[in-house]
Amino acid sequence: MPGKRLAMVDGDELVGVNNYLWFSNFIAGTDWTAVNQEPFLSTRYAIQDLGSGDKIHVRVKAVSTGGASVPATLEQPVLIREILQLPRIRMPRYLRQTYVRHVGDAVNVMIPFQGKPQPKVIWTKGDQPLDTSRINIRNTEKDTIFYIREAQRSDSGKYELAVQINGAEDKATLDIRVIEPPGPPQNLKLLDVWGFNVALEWSPPMDNGNSEIKGYMVQKSDKKSGKWFTALERCTRTSCTISDLIIGNTYSFRVFAENACGLSEKAAVTSGVAHIKKTKTAYQPEKIPQRDMMEPPKFTQPLTDRTTTRGYSTHLFCCVRGFPQPKIIWMKNQMEIREDPKYIAMIEQGVCSLEIRKPSPFDGGIYTCKAVNPLGEASVDCKLDVKVVQFVPFCVDSW
Repeated sequence: MPGKRLAMVDGDELVGVNNYLWFSNFIAGTDWTAVNQEPFLSTRYAIQDLGSGDKIHVRVKAVSTGGASVPATLEQPVLIREILQLPRIRMPRYLRQTYVRHVGDAVNVMIPFQGKPQPKVIWTKGDQPLDTSRINIRNTEKDTIFYIREAQRSDSGKYELAVQINGAEDKATLDIRVIEPPGPPQNLKLLDVWGFNVALEWSPPMDNGNSEIKGYMVQKSDKKSGKWFTALERCTRTSCTISDLIIGNTYSFRVFAENACGLSEKAAVTSGVAHIKKTKTAYQPEKIPQRDMMEPPKFTQPLTDRTTTRGYSTHLFCCVRGFPQPKIIWMKNQMEIREDPKYIAMIEQGVCSLEIRKPSPFDGGIYTCKAVNPLGEASVDCKLDVKVVQFVPFCVDSW
């Protein structure tokens, strides 16, 4: 913690040793002072309450039931420094996840940290020091710079960064992945050809370029033009069916693999070709079943009773259906209305009408519309009343 002065000392564990005694003396003095009164099992100990700027020698003895061992002494004295600010690594957000670069790209990463006095910066990979022939490290008071001029796939991995001040330490991990385009797919086969379709199958590439395969691009080329056209942009499976091929053409196919870096430089090409043959087909017209349209007459809308005024023409309406088209006969009081200029009979689209021109009370009665065809007949009736308007004379008194 800030303002605390202490010395952290490690000791190697000895086989058969039960406890340890730790001793210290100031560089100017000659007497050794035990810093722990009772032996203990740990091989790590913090000597506290020391003065800033002091230099001390440290030694340790192993203690067992047979007595104490010959002391092991540090070759150099330890300088006591006050920790004003604990070490802390401030890892940038984009470096907290896997840092992806392409082969040949430069890796230039700056990681800031804090701590007083100036911390000691240590980089390792797999608990081993870095290869300085490929990786350059430059440290300042506030940051450390990790630099690779041209990244290779062998540079991928987890790099450990440690910032230390005496016994205080902070650690962080830099995960780098260097990727490149994948290799071509393997074992491309032309499985089947039928109609306008071709079935293809292949295996994933042997080298994925250090990145997950996202999909495959399938292209076709006809023998006439010799040009390649994309049939499938991104196929996520290792098999596909290519459709809508042209009859009479001969096709070759190739497949590219794709990862986060892009398409493979080379493609897998089918060893054989697919010939889309012309198939002879005989035209067979569709057989439409014959429907019996014959139907006896049937009124869908009957006649309705009407009342009219003498001298005002009126109309009677009804609707009928049937096949063949029925013959329409109009009757008044069961007597057929023949050619009479007073009556005008019409039929259009199954709607039958009878116009009675300027009727008189004599024209009132029961009117019948009768429909007849070879399959039967039907009829509807209505009543027509013709009223006479009576005028009442009135006189005006004279003054």
